[in-house]
Amino acid sequence: MPSLSVVIPAYNEALRLPATLRSIGRHLAGEPLDSAEVIVVDDGSSDDTGRRALDETAEIERGRATLRVLTNERNRGKGFSVRRGMLAARKDWVLFTDADLSAPITELEGLLSAAKDGHAVAIGSRAINRALIGVRQPVYREVVGRAFNLSVRLLTGLDIADTQCGFKLFSLSAAREIAARQRLERFGFDVEQLYLARKLGLTVAEVPVRWNDAEGSSVGLAEGLGAFADVWRVRWNDWRGRYS
Repeated sequence: MPSLSVVIPAYNEALRLPATLRSIGRHLAGEPLDSAEVIVVDDGSSDDTGRRALDETAEIERGRATLRVLTNERNRGKGFSVRRGMLAARKDWVLFTDADLSAPITELEGLLSAAKDGHAVAIGSRAINRALIGVRQPVYREVVGRAFNLSVRLLTGLDIADTQCGFKLFSLSAAREIAARQRLERFGFDVEQLYLARKLGLTVAEVPVRWNDAEGSSVGLAEGLGAFADVWRVRWNDWRGRYS
């Protein structure tokens, strides 16, 4: 049976994180896993995200898992936090999921199935079957998202319908190889990780998942638009040989 690390980047998530951890704990209790761990990376939160996470230690342990909270000394960005969590992971497979569980933890089954088929990376996708989307994003976000995906395809050649869904599974070796080369610290890191996966010759499976837009996103419009510039940075980093 495989073992699993669950990495959760969290910035000012004191209100939503406890329910997320309880859901994960309940789900892990029913998973046929050898062992599991949950790693919360508190990205320099100004609220009590870290303490609220630790308050759920018993719930995680009921799921036959351990809980660790890593704290960034200041707000470094989602990409930095995911990278830190992936490098700290110790289990066979590493799942990165958003703190709001927009993709329910039950969707893990589809990613694990793709992993059993031999894929080193399995990513959740909202674009393959949009009928699985329960609560949709505001229209302007969907328009920006589609424009972003087009820019990703044109600039990187990645043939992936949805690079930005916060629900991705990596083998431990893939997680370490990718995270060790990752340079972006903000919201363009998803593209960089998938670009690195292709560069390393790793197979990537795109799996349709149920998904619901969650209110209270910490991603502002300026940060979202900044991800467009990050796509250029990925190509620039590659040209400069920074991914060697």
